[in-house]
Amino acid sequence: MWVVKIGGSLLGSPELERWLDIFVKFSDGKIIIVPGGGVFADAVRKAQKISNMSDETAHKLALLAMDQFGHLLHSLNPKLATASTELEIDERTWQHRAIIWLPSHMVLGDDLIPKNWDVTSDSIAAWLAEKLDATHLILLKSDKPDKSKLCLKAITKNGLVDFEFQNFVRNKLFSTWLVNKSDFEHFEDGTCGIKLAKIASAVH
Repeated sequence: MWVVKIGGSLLGSPELERWLDIFVKFSDGKIIIVPGGGVFADAVRKAQKISNMSDETAHKLALLAMDQFGHLLHSLNPKLATASTELEIDERTWQHRAIIWLPSHMVLGDDLIPKNWDVTSDSIAAWLAEKLDATHLILLKSDKPDKSKLCLKAITKNGLVDFEFQNFVRNKLFSTWLVNKSDFEHFEDGTCGIKLAKIASAVH
């Protein structure tokens, strides 16, 4: 099982729909897409500044923002399935479909997840990867640092991942990878660990 987080920054890029096509073609029920918050989460941040809403409320709205981006991704490629619960994930897996996970239902049911901006879609994707015993967690982003800077401390400091991400991936059984949006060409013959290792650098 692969959990693939698609950054909201890919919205509007020509690469996005190509990635979705690849996931549909090669998933066979083994790829679960976690949508970022993108412009919808940005709207929550703006609303919080205007209204002074609590971080807990902003957290809930940001999860709904991820749901919104997930529905948008589904509209771009209706061959993708959506799922909100573990049961729905299992059903779509049995149907051998690529899945877009709508996270609000499951994440809001876990009181152990911090309810603030220290946890964003990257950490939530890692949370899902552990919950589903995934083999790989892949963060698909518009930018990726040089290999020399691919360590948890560096990518946290430069804001490439959220503050809590290191706590969600450290000492976990799944492997964590950062992939640039332009790397899709390496997946066009199939998604397998060997090809992934050639184009992405592990987060230590």
